[in-house]
Amino acid sequence: MTSNPYAAFLPPERRSAAELDPEESWWSWRGHRVHIARKSRPASPVRLLVIHGAGGHSGALWPMAALLAERGLDIAAVDLPLYGRTASPDPPSVRYEHWVRLLVDLAEAEHDGRPLVLLGASIGGLLAYEVAARSSRVSHVVATCLLDPRDWRARARMTRFGPLGILGGPLSGMARGWLSTAMVPMSRVAKLSKMSRDAALSRLCATDPLGGAAKVPVGFLASYMRYRHAPPEAMTVPVTLVHPGMDAWTPAELSERVLRRIAAPTEVTLLRECGHFPIEEPGLTDLVETVLEVAGRLASNPDDGPG
Repeated sequence: MTSNPYAAFLPPERRSAAELDPEESWWSWRGHRVHIARKSRPASPVRLLVIHGAGGHSGALWPMAALLAERGLDIAAVDLPLYGRTASPDPPSVRYEHWVRLLVDLAEAEHDGRPLVLLGASIGGLLAYEVAARSSRVSHVVATCLLDPRDWRARARMTRFGPLGILGGPLSGMARGWLSTAMVPMSRVAKLSKMSRDAALSRLCATDPLGGAAKVPVGFLASYMRYRHAPPEAMTVPVTLVHPGMDAWTPAELSERVLRRIAAPTEVTLLRECGHFPIEEPGLTDLVETVLEVAGRLASNPDDGPG
């Protein structure tokens, strides 16, 4: 039986999938030893890369990823620098731009001709979008959120202290020099108490040393808030928004503001009964079936795959 503590929060009828333990692998990128959890399915016509957000890591999302691996998809879930089991040579110097470049390079390094779907959770949703905008190897983006950090409405929702918090626009501009290397736990910055409708899961996320309790440099937070993502009007990769229907942290309207501007084909599935961390039924099934539907369309239309 898996020892993953997040698996206990799956609905009882889904927990057997969490017994599918991942294959552990490592990838070297610019001095970082990047941890990637996998379930390799060479026969799968489509690959899926799971991308966590701030306060998450591959282990936190693996029980959900395992539901897709159980259905035959080739799955990889990456630990981005500062989180999970990835080791970085100089953590205080990590910036949001490094996350983008790492994922673009990973998509290139692992390209094998099969379509690649990026599944981004929380702020990993717009991160997946950004990677797709920059990489010719991505065929589709599925995102639980599309939060633009330059939108004051999104900042006010994401941070603990609203638009004037440490992630707020005015203070992010002050995060230079020695202050940029100061390390703070994400739980001090983000509203992790709203991570889940289940208070125990929210506490786990906030106290997890690989996730919400991991320390990140103020410079990383500032770089995220200042980052100019690719304009939606220029986006060419299809995007599917799978937004939790009962998200008390980041309302669907914030994501839909971005989605409405995307030039590429888009679609929306609201995950019924789900909080920000989507583990509740029937929304968990909505998530699984939507990803499988996207994968099925790509498998049936190889011309829609990457170059």
